[in-house]
Amino acid sequence: MEQDGAHDDATAPSAHQEPAGRRRPAASAVRAGIDGSPGADGSPRVPEQARGEHTHAPSHAVAATSPEPGVRRTVRRHSVRGQILDALRTALVSGELVPGEVYSGPVLGERFGVSATPVREAMQQLVLEGAVEVVPNRGFRVAERTARDLSELAEVRALIEVPVMLRLARTVTADRWARLRPLAQATVAAAACGDLAAYADHDRAFHGALLGLSGNRQLVLVADDLHRRAQWPLARAPRTIRATLVADAAEHSALLDALIAGDLPVVRSLVREHFTGGAD
Repeated sequence: MEQDGAHDDATAPSAHQEPAGRRRPAASAVRAGIDGSPGADGSPRVPEQARGEHTHAPSHAVAATSPEPGVRRTVRRHSVRGQILDALRTALVSGELVPGEVYSGPVLGERFGVSATPVREAMQQLVLEGAVEVVPNRGFRVAERTARDLSELAEVRALIEVPVMLRLARTVTADRWARLRPLAQATVAAAACGDLAAYADHDRAFHGALLGLSGNRQLVLVADDLHRRAQWPLARAPRTIRATLVADAAEHSALLDALIAGDLPVVRSLVREHFTGGAD
């Protein structure tokens, strides 16, 4: 899809031409998702050999910063497109990519330290997901969500997930529910830190694991897509506060407790409240 590509290299504004006051997307959250090695300006960059279209790094592992200061872990590098897609998704959830703003492939590529091609490819996937839309000859505009959008998504998710969860509550054994405890605890930890992007990832992982016990892979895929869409922030909405995340994570733990105990009335109440409460 070269609607933004064939022309935006020549016509898109350079980084210094962006309107004053526009937040630089991914200055922290996005670039940090690309690579752990610092560039000339001290921010993470993609190495020269890893830049370009569907580029894969050598087979050796590369270092990435771990959550603990001063500690490093090794991860295997996937395609640059995949790294940028993950980073852009993080930026969408965190608000680094501002709803209503237009971003060009070349400008984002410059910030990531990569060519515009993998950025455009990642953006094309986000177009399919409804997160951004193409603006011919300019780039991509971040979708502006409304309260009605989120309400409709919550309703659809409830229609899919509530009946499945109630059925699973009657058939899945307590020990299988107990194995999901680390996932619930991960949402609690992310919420306590106020890390919105990390919480979004752990939240989807928890819900995906719950539904995964149904054995229906298509159900999990559809539910995850709906869940991801529900996590994008509203246009001009206040930033999600830590207390909201903490309350949402507490519902995960309470739900798991009820499932392990086989308390169906509590499970039914918690599952329905989790969606109608609008926190997820």
